[in-house]
Amino acid sequence: MKSNFSHIGLARLCEWFGITRQAYYQNHWEGVSTTIEEDLVIQQVKNIRKNHRRIGTRKLFEMMQPFLLEHGIKMGRDALFTLLSANHLLVRKRKRRIQTTNSYHWLRKYPNLIKEFVPTAPNQLWVSDITYWKINTAEHLYISFITDAYSHRIVGYHVAETLETIESIQALHMALSALGAERAMCSSPTIVTEAYSIAVLLM
Repeated sequence: MKSNFSHIGLARLCEWFGITRQAYYQNHWEGVSTTIEEDLVIQQVKNIRKNHRRIGTRKLFEMMQPFLLEHGIKMGRDALFTLLSANHLLVRKRKRRIQTTNSYHWLRKYPNLIKEFVPTAPNQLWVSDITYWKINTAEHLYISFITDAYSHRIVGYHVAETLETIESIQALHMALSALGAERAMCSSPTIVTEAYSIAVLLM
């Protein structure tokens, strides 16, 4: 502001805003000091990223502790995050996808028996699917579903720690048990398995 009103003395400006000249100078130099510290931090971040391009803010903050102490810079992790965000220096996290479908396997591949089949009532066609729950940073639980293709109702499920086909078959057993022994015997179900999936024609 002083540069915009250079014809007015500093004492008059301070009087207008009700502050002392000491407070003005203190605020001015604190701003300059903060800018210098932020520039130092940004430069150090860039230096670290030369060898660690994908390093995140949390790990970066830990690595920078000796540097911050050496230069007497007080900056918490949240402040570092804000500074990196303002300067477009945050690293985007890569989404790790769990593969639950494998089309390139050594198992026998069966013909698609349901390609032209359209169910007209419940319990004519069941299909399976698998999803997963992340329970910690390194482990997952897999849940196999058996769904009625006509009503879209889940008729069987099974939770397991692996993607083995036997786990999906457990979900099928649950669905057949719910259907009833008599209905299952009369239906002569055709079961088609491929990798981790199952299709059942109850015709």
